[in-house]
Amino acid sequence: MPLSTSIMFRPVFRRQLEQLRVSRLPRSAPRRFQSSNSSPASKQAAEAAKPKPTAAEEPIPVGSTPVPPLSIWHRLGPLTRAGQAYARAQRSRPWTTQIVSALFIYLAADISAQQIGGKEYAPERTARNLVVGGVVAVPNFLWFVWLSRNFNYSSHVLSICVKIVVNQFVFTTTFNSYFFGFQALLAGDSLPEVWDRIRRTVPISWVNAWKLWPAVTAFSFTYVPIEYRSVFAGVVAVGWQTYLSYLNRQAEIEEEVAHGKVAAALPSPAEPAPLQLEAEKRRIAA
Repeated sequence: MPLSTSIMFRPVFRRQLEQLRVSRLPRSAPRRFQSSNSSPASKQAAEAAKPKPTAAEEPIPVGSTPVPPLSIWHRLGPLTRAGQAYARAQRSRPWTTQIVSALFIYLAADISAQQIGGKEYAPERTARNLVVGGVVAVPNFLWFVWLSRNFNYSSHVLSICVKIVVNQFVFTTTFNSYFFGFQALLAGDSLPEVWDRIRRTVPISWVNAWKLWPAVTAFSFTYVPIEYRSVFAGVVAVGWQTYLSYLNRQAEIEEEVAHGKVAAALPSPAEPAPLQLEAEKRRIAA
């Protein structure tokens, strides 16, 4: 009997020992399990409820924290501030900014070209240049925005080369034809004279454009941020528009000389010789 009794009470004692062991363990706070299918609104509310670090709590870079160096465009002092003001105006009112910039560029270019010509200042030429520049300002801006967004390949060199070729064959040819043709129209030339002006000026200007604008385009799309490309191109364009205005003035001088030669070559009305005049008088008197 004693052996059988101990066998009967052994499970009871075992359960009591397990309960005592569990009761001595430290109790942790009950966990709350969230469903993985919580709504986006509840996630956003939870993110908004989190306290945001203040400026004093943000980490301060120390010697071991690498700080990226400022680009050269942010280390030019007054030029940097002027460029930043231009970039803000460009973002807020892009078309107005481009028109005002074009008027300044064409004004400076025409004054420079007239000074190079060495003749008396002609305000009507400046007025024509301002009209030409104001009309084409927005299309020029839209063209370069489109060019920056297209022809972007995995190879940067290939992208730049394609942009240069497209710009030279499409934009330069179209713009130079517009510039010289519209100048001739505003000066009062006829359509044949306009075509003659384009024929004599566009080929030489297009060839000379290959000496300047491919390098400017490559440098601009490689190193200049997009908000400062208009400023960079505008500075270069002052010199280029000076050249175009000078070339246009040379074409005008050639046309004036040609018209003068034609007028001098026309036969003047023949004056009667004195002997013939006397014979005519006698015939009438008889």
